[in-house]
Amino acid sequence: MPAMRTLAILLAALSIATPAAAGDLTVMVTNAAGQPVKDAVVMVYPRGGAHGAIRFSWPYVMSQRNMQFDPFVLIVPVGATVSFPNRDPFRHHVYSFSPAKTFELKLYGHDETRTVKFDKTGVVAVGCNIHDNMTAFIRVVDTPYAAKTDAHGAAVIADAPDGPATVQVWHPYIRGGHDLSRQTNIPDRSITMKIAADVRAPPMRKGMY
Repeated sequence: MPAMRTLAILLAALSIATPAAAGDLTVMVTNAAGQPVKDAVVMVYPRGGAHGAIRFSWPYVMSQRNMQFDPFVLIVPVGATVSFPNRDPFRHHVYSFSPAKTFELKLYGHDETRTVKFDKTGVVAVGCNIHDNMTAFIRVVDTPYAAKTDAHGAAVIADAPDGPATVQVWHPYIRGGHDLSRQTNIPDRSITMKIAADVRAPPMRKGMY
């Protein structure tokens, strides 16, 4: 009996010490017509906050290729340094006048790289002073729970913490220019939630030489 009592106590202690596994939160973003919205940034802010360094799995790189920026939307954590390699056979002059980060990377050529540190949260619109059709956006975030929607309008927040949270959605062409915010309660399992955003049709992006 003492041995069984000891085992029961150990099992109880393990159940307390080990938190419940978090599930994945999939957010489906659609426009007013119900069509999927690509390149929307989904951010989750747990009520209890997030702790520790923020690291994402994708590279903090915005290339210049075929007279366009790639990717069109990039998510980085506050404090990240982003590389801007030029993969085109001619020079680019990359800049931003955004309040979250103003910078200028003067003319540089093929296979040259410049870097910029983003030390403030917010939206950074990026352009080229030589090629007006080149536009892109960097969303600097202060939460590790962030992802970008794919061509199907889906963004997956891996290991989303269960409990009350605020879900915010941003897109470069969302009407009004403000984040769409939703209060929710995330269960301790994988779920899908749908959010409709009033997003205008983006201009066609054309690469050319």
